[in-house]
Amino acid sequence: MTTQAEGQLGRERTSGGYEPSLTVDELAARAGVTVRTVRFYSTRGLLPPPSIGPRRVGRYGAAHLSRLALIEELQHHGLTLAAIERYMEQLPADMTAHDLAIHRALVASWIPEGATEMSREQLARRAGGTLSESDVDRLAAMSVLERTEDPDTFRIDPGLLHLGLRLLDVPIAQDTILAARDVMLEHSRQAAKELTRLFQDEVWGPYRERESDPEAVEAMKALSADMQPMVVQALVTAFQRSLKDELRRRYVDGAEA
Repeated sequence: MTTQAEGQLGRERTSGGYEPSLTVDELAARAGVTVRTVRFYSTRGLLPPPSIGPRRVGRYGAAHLSRLALIEELQHHGLTLAAIERYMEQLPADMTAHDLAIHRALVASWIPEGATEMSREQLARRAGGTLSESDVDRLAAMSVLERTEDPDTFRIDPGLLHLGLRLLDVPIAQDTILAARDVMLEHSRQAAKELTRLFQDEVWGPYRERESDPEAVEAMKALSADMQPMVVQALVTAFQRSLKDELRRRYVDGAEA
């Protein structure tokens, strides 16, 4: 991925590699929101405080970007600010950008698919630097965007944009990323199918006999809305535990064998 100079992007060297260290203006541009929105979310406790760099300038990192992306998904899902605050309060304060990305991906699964058009300039602002044609090809292969008749206009999937841009910097072959995506889609669809079956048989079934009752219908809608974030939380927890167990089995226990 072709980017501006590291000084311009505000990247600083840390023990774990290059960690984005953005000013509030850069963070807002990367997240596609206004500076005022960033500061508003900070006052509401939705974003952790920035680290203070030279000249007392606040610096924001990948976790801030991931939190903003998660908030955006929750908003698209129709949650009120109060509901978003309750949701975010349940998340550990020290969650990594990776963990937040998992939450966001699962939340996005509840959102109806939809695309929006974005110019090449707008896409570059979201990416934090100019995108090469190979970057665009890679995003297209991941179904993050589609080309249009106008070479400088793209049809973007908002639910995948943040993750796709982050994957551009990952030193993994595109075929590997696509294979991993296929695995995740296959198993998440199977989980969704089984959860839907359980919901239909055990929850929706009893209401079918009362579907002519407006109060019963409203109660079902409210129950469905309440269940969605709970299911997301359960899937995140189960996935994280399974992944940790599998990594431990392969690289820790296996190494000792």
